[in-house]
Amino acid sequence: MGLPDTSPVPKKDSMGMDYVPVYEDEAENGPVVRVARGRLQTTGVRSEPVQRREVVRSVRAPGSVQLDERRVAVVALRTEAFVERVENVTTGDRVRRGQPLMRLYSAEVVAAGAQYVAALNMPSGLTAATPDGARRRLENLGVPPEVLAEIERTRRIPHSFTWPAPRDGVVLERTAVDGMRAPPGDALFRLADLSVVWVLAEIPERDVGAVASGQAVEVRPRGLPDRAFEGRVALLYPQLSASARTARVRIELPNPDGALLPGMYAEVEIAASGGGGAAIAVPEGAVIDSGTRRVVFLERGEGRYEPREVRTGRRGGGFVEVREGLAEGDRVVVAANFLIDAESNLRAALRGLAAATPAGEDSQ
Repeated sequence: MGLPDTSPVPKKDSMGMDYVPVYEDEAENGPVVRVARGRLQTTGVRSEPVQRREVVRSVRAPGSVQLDERRVAVVALRTEAFVERVENVTTGDRVRRGQPLMRLYSAEVVAAGAQYVAALNMPSGLTAATPDGARRRLENLGVPPEVLAEIERTRRIPHSFTWPAPRDGVVLERTAVDGMRAPPGDALFRLADLSVVWVLAEIPERDVGAVASGQAVEVRPRGLPDRAFEGRVALLYPQLSASARTARVRIELPNPDGALLPGMYAEVEIAASGGGGAAIAVPEGAVIDSGTRRVVFLERGEGRYEPREVRTGRRGGGFVEVREGLAEGDRVVVAANFLIDAESNLRAALRGLAAATPAGEDSQ
């Protein structure tokens, strides 16, 4: 509290205050800091050994449930036809593969069927026409296999034929009505299999490097707050949104009970590791970040601590990766290191004051 003074032995100043002890390894400009054991215990200073561990952080993003594009089917005709009757199937109904959807009449199909029947009834060798060619024409017109089998069995031309559902699924759209004319290519039904759905999430650009295919994902739909669905990242789309600066991630989720509905909003949490594997890591509280440098304190025993500058990397799960400056097994301070940092700064300031005062006296 006065002018700097030193003594080779412990002593008190004029006010009865103990001099601060300085040990051999705390010479001028030395890095080691010594803290009294009593102060360490009262402030809760704690140290742990440095270990290698997987640094996993959660990437959270909004998402929405979408149809799996590979499980959508459209019912359309390859030739002009008339819809004689639509079965009792409408939007929202679930259908099975092969279930009748409507009954059609097509003049072109009837003409091709007549050629097929004639070829079937013609003795082999009497004409160049073959049943295979006529059958192929019906297949090119999109006639269902069930209708072809009926023609072969009965050798008769059906006036109209039934069009079945091409797959299991839910009817998303129905435009077919009784008596309508159906031009080629028009979608009469649109079906989707909802047993597997996609969740498309928008992740910030800064998190793109931490997300990869195969990572575990937890999805919580807003419409089902009490349920969580487990899935994995299927694809990271290869472009960013120029306006939002986000990347789209596709997650595939099984949906056996149909609880996930297309259009639902969801909260997505991706367990992202960045693909770096296990690395040397310390608790986040062990690193003192000044903005320009990052420092940890190594425990040297007997209340001695050495500041060590480190280079950090990934963060997540309460840990930070240390790429340079530490080795596995080093003990670092992980709690209440502010005390040691303050002690280190105070010692540095006192040493600077002690060095500056004699110079000032000489100048006078």
